[in-house]
Amino acid sequence: MRTVTLFIAVSLDGYIADRNGGVEWLQGQDMEYPDEGAEPDSYEEFIRGIDTILMGFNTFHQVNTELSPDVWPYPDQTSYVITHRSLPSTERILFTSEPPCELVRRLREEDGKGIWICGGAGLAQQVMKEELIDVWHISVIPTLLGGGIRLFGELEQERKLRLIKTQSCHGITELVYERR
Repeated sequence: MRTVTLFIAVSLDGYIADRNGGVEWLQGQDMEYPDEGAEPDSYEEFIRGIDTILMGFNTFHQVNTELSPDVWPYPDQTSYVITHRSLPSTERILFTSEPPCELVRRLREEDGKGIWICGGAGLAQQVMKEELIDVWHISVIPTLLGGGIRLFGELEQERKLRLIKTQSCHGITELVYERR
């Protein structure tokens, strides 16, 4: 069975987007901190083990217009964009209205590498509620937004996790947990 990972960045106060839904605050973190003593960026290692990405339409739109407007940053992975909009799919970007948890369950049973829950909060919260996330890789950005879109909404019950790795790079603290 394939591993499902939530790999996402949050502000120190737990937001994945600002009050306007923007993610500009994610840019330029590495410019503020020297490389001295920094551990290597774990993203490159992570993405090598991923062949499937799931994201909501807002995340797709932000990646396409704000974070990487000139080139799709995931050319080697198949990206599923969960939306009710009727949009034409490409070979590597598939627009679907399939319920997220059903999609994750179906993909987990197929052959392949890991599955990345890329965002946003609504998608992450749905798959968390159904206990479909195996690994949480949370990058904490040293920024306080004071409001916006929270990664974790209210949970019906407590979720216990086990810390398996921490590292710091360019002032960002990465916390990696697995389900207990």
